Amino acid sequence: MLEAREAVRRLKEYHPPLGGRVGLRLDFNENTVGCSPRVLERLRQLQFDQLARYPERESVERQIAGHLGVDPAGLLLTNGVDEAIHLICETYLEPGDEVLIVVPTFSMYEIYAAATGARVITIPAAPEFRYPTDEVLARISPRTRLIAMANPNNPTGTVVAKSDLLRILRAASDAAVLVDEAYFDFYGESLLDDVASHPNLFVARTFSKAYGLAGLRIGVLVGSAAQMAMVRRVGSPYNVNAVALACLPEALAEQEYVRQYVAEVRQGRDRLEQELRSLKLRFWPSQANFVLVSIGERHDAFVRAMRERGILVRDRSRDPGCAGCVRISVGSHEQTERLIVALREVVRAIVAAGVPA
Repeated sequence: MLEAREAVRRLKEYHPPLGGRVGLRLDFNENTVGCSPRVLERLRQLQFDQLARYPERESVERQIAGHLGVDPAGLLLTNGVDEAIHLICETYLEPGDEVLIVVPTFSMYEIYAAATGARVITIPAAPEFRYPTDEVLARISPRTRLIAMANPNNPTGTVVAKSDLLRILRAASDAAVLVDEAYFDFYGESLLDDVASHPNLFVARTFSKAYGLAGLRIGVLVGSAAQMAMVRRVGSPYNVNAVALACLPEALAEQEYVRQYVAEVRQGRDRLEQELRSLKLRFWPSQANFVLVSIGERHDAFVRAMRERGILVRDRSRDPGCAGCVRISVGSHEQTERLIVALREVVRAIVAAGVPA
């Protein structure tokens, strides 16, 4: 009987709660107001022949490389950051190799790495979800072939200091080090400028968050030209669809739209954290477009009550170290004020109902 590989049979399954997402969607860290008007206009102008031919990404990759200030030979557009992670794993991992991941973090690092047959070593975050740099350095061995991290991290919003990232890069010179900067726009610090001097460094970005293109599934992976030539070998030449390629230059051209949205999110994040302090709810200061909040045993009731008020938030209580935690995305000023009104009501209702903390 046909069977999947043993590594695949042992994989953890990832089940995003995509069904019935009606209301203000603050559960997936998406852009809550949508893409720019220029992108919408470009969509209206698409012709039938553009959809009838295979997509060509090279010219758009040159534009993105110019925007990011990197070598076009070291840049690859991908089907979201998910594909970038998958390609790194397929390029560098073999059964028996070791992968280092600090948890909690984005689930797909472990899933794609484990699918290759590599051994995934999960290292718990330090107190307050700080990155345990010394522990990671201590776990690097000759079998270490990949170290993956989100910076800022999901679901915590915490960050790794650049000095610590550079220490890891130097210590793991025989391993690929993937720094996932999906939430870069809300943080502002990057390792892109260090790619040229560190051939084992890969930086991933997405256009799903600040740019509002999650539905088009488009991201970018940057590394040294020599290493990216290897990564390209395992990827499809038509991995990014024609609609995404047509819209991405328009999204980049409207930077003021992105800047305004990012500014609103940052202000909303500060506003939300201030409110959480007033409500005496524990949270972790975030550098992303979301905040992780500790609700305790009340987390199920909290998520249900917020949904009843038309606001979706994400229960992360099953993530390592996140028992009782809920992640709340941040959007526009108006949406943040709506969120805070609902938050106050729900916290009062749960306390009044006597739900145990």
